Amino acid sequence: MNLPLTMAGTALKLHEGSIEAVDLVSSAIEKSRAARGVFISFIERARDDAVESAHRRALGAPLGRLDGIPFAVKDMIDVAGGRTTAGSITRIDAPAASRDAAVIAVMRAAGMIPLGKTNLSEFAFSGLGLNPHFGTPTADFHAADPRAPGGSSSGSAIAVQRGLVTAAIGTDTAGSIRVPAAFNGLTGFRASIGRYDMDGVHPLAVTLDTLGPLARTVEDCVLLDGAMRGCANPEVREAPLKQVRFIVDSTVLEDPTLQSDVARNLRNVVARLRQRGARVEERPVEAFTRARKLIATQGWLGAIEAWSLLQQVVEDERGAQIDRRVRNRLLAAREIDRNAEARIRTLRAELMRNMRRELGDAVLVTPTVKHVAPSLAALEADDGLYASTNLETLSLTMPGSLLDMPGVAMPSGVDGEGLPTSVLFSAPQGHDDRLLRTCLAVESALLAPPAQ
Repeated sequence: MNLPLTMAGTALKLHEGSIEAVDLVSSAIEKSRAARGVFISFIERARDDAVESAHRRALGAPLGRLDGIPFAVKDMIDVAGGRTTAGSITRIDAPAASRDAAVIAVMRAAGMIPLGKTNLSEFAFSGLGLNPHFGTPTADFHAADPRAPGGSSSGSAIAVQRGLVTAAIGTDTAGSIRVPAAFNGLTGFRASIGRYDMDGVHPLAVTLDTLGPLARTVEDCVLLDGAMRGCANPEVREAPLKQVRFIVDSTVLEDPTLQSDVARNLRNVVARLRQRGARVEERPVEAFTRARKLIATQGWLGAIEAWSLLQQVVEDERGAQIDRRVRNRLLAAREIDRNAEARIRTLRAELMRNMRRELGDAVLVTPTVKHVAPSLAALEADDGLYASTNLETLSLTMPGSLLDMPGVAMPSGVDGEGLPTSVLFSAPQGHDDRLLRTCLAVESALLAPPAQ
């Protein structure tokens, strides 16, 4: 079955009757079972849900535009009847969830069908997406050796990249939606904390944990965001680009570790926005620079909270079962000066205020990641390279997480080998709708023919 690559396109075909939910779900399950390392488990009632959806549509009474669309769920999020492993073999015997997480419940209420639980970095504690327990999912790039999928929402991203589903949801604490979106040529939305109900989502760092969608387009992310909030018809419309102001952080573009293709493609995106009438400034953004420095010198708040949560697992007999790279990172977090936590929290609040003042009504533009997806084999062979690459991979998404900035990662082009690069649009805390409206306009600008 040749299916649309976008969720919006799939919804249209369901409405027209040219495809049915039963065929859609059956095809997705068949393809997904054959895809190594993408799903950890499948939801047994998915086919029954599809039959019910088809029946509703036959009666002319669908629950909404997205009724019958299957989606992938990161295995940090409870789905009734399924086990939530958090990507860890230490949880392989955990009891099945007795009820859906709140976000799954509202998506079901819109007729969407959770297909299965996707793979991830163990405990969601890595930006690279490797998992020795359940296998590392990889993209089907044709001209490259296998690449790291990005983490921690690796399986969710690869499920969309490989066309197994058109929609997936993940969690993001330090970049776990934005990074895999970047590495795989997808769009990913990290929402402000509190936008979604987190009941039934297993924590990593409660101060920083949030949710978001992964898809191929901003339009799909907007639709998914609405479903995740229980909004059948989200009132997010494309902003007039001529009324939008962007600030490109020049300090990031001057970073010598930024790959040239990443910088070039970002500048090409900015040039298209200028052609379409957007106002673009290029200057240092002090609050962003200070946030990067705070993380580098004082430590990562997410690591401090993750250690507090996972200390018992790491230190008892189960610790030997944990991916050594994740365990080493958790043990390193144990050494962070506990007095630093109070300082980080105080400076975090100050920097959030500063970012609101500095950006005003503008949208911040940075690369999502400094580099394209790194070689998987090289990371598996060298723990030191893994550790240093992980920090570099997360270095431009961590500041936005610390400052609770909603962010949309979007494809910006490819490098010389055809690997995707990505641009990240971010706004101050709570400006999610404004950011999504802006990114809908950016998407239209990038899809439009270049001005002659």
